[in-house]
Amino acid sequence: MDPRDLPYTSASGPSPRPGGGAGSARPAGRRRQRGHRGGAGPPAADRGARLLLLSELFLTGYEPPRIAADPDRLTVTPEDPRLDPLAAACAGTGTSVVVGAPVRDAGTGALHIAALALDGTGRTAAVYRKQFATPNERAVGFSPGGSGCTLELDGWRLGLGVCWDSGFPEHARAAALDGAHAYLVGALFGTGGGAHQRRTVFPARALDNTLYVLLANHIGPSGPYTGCGASAAWGPDGRLLAEAGETGPELLTVRLDPAVLAAAREEEPVLVQPALTAPAAPRTAAVLG
Repeated sequence: MDPRDLPYTSASGPSPRPGGGAGSARPAGRRRQRGHRGGAGPPAADRGARLLLLSELFLTGYEPPRIAADPDRLTVTPEDPRLDPLAAACAGTGTSVVVGAPVRDAGTGALHIAALALDGTGRTAAVYRKQFATPNERAVGFSPGGSGCTLELDGWRLGLGVCWDSGFPEHARAAALDGAHAYLVGALFGTGGGAHQRRTVFPARALDNTLYVLLANHIGPSGPYTGCGASAAWGPDGRLLAEAGETGPELLTVRLDPAVLAAAREEEPVLVQPALTAPAAPRTAAVLG
């Protein structure tokens, strides 16, 4: 199926405050209130968005030590009733959502930082587990995921990543060689060095692979970090298309254009070089609509 125009929205918002369990994903009003753990499904749908991307560990805040110390309370499952409000918002608007949350493997008990993809009916269609867990995350008990993930929505193939995944060129390249047209990353890039990384890494991933790159970043304090905000989108030529602010919560809406994608890939045919091969790690796939 050929991709058609796809309105996409990313939310740059404050993290939940430390305290209770994984937050119920309540649909929010037009601006999320500080500390609110809800999604932003209705405002995204008001803008015509087919997909909403939210940041890393959006439902709990970026608190790996606290999550690892109480996984029974702080991890979620695809059937978790705390996702019901978000699922209802998806079903009520037809908007798909990718949201960051901690999960635990039912068989091994391994902890993972994950991105859950809910389709426009509210069904959890896929769970992607961060493949490049940081040394600090591994030190407190989180494990890296074993496979990539590609979603399909309206003919668009969307590769998923979580924060540090994007620092490894082969991660986005694996998505591109799996046919991805866009690379979606929920993250926590902090003020200082994280802000520099955010500005440097994502245009390179876009240009290297001639795909759209979409970032949803935390803003404000979350665990030991302060998110720098500035959720953004880059075109398949690496140029910045849109960028949210750095001082408050914001919804950023961008339209993905198949003609722009095709033109970029014709001008820079980097994905058809015979020497290119995909990494050996497997990938999962899920259809959102």
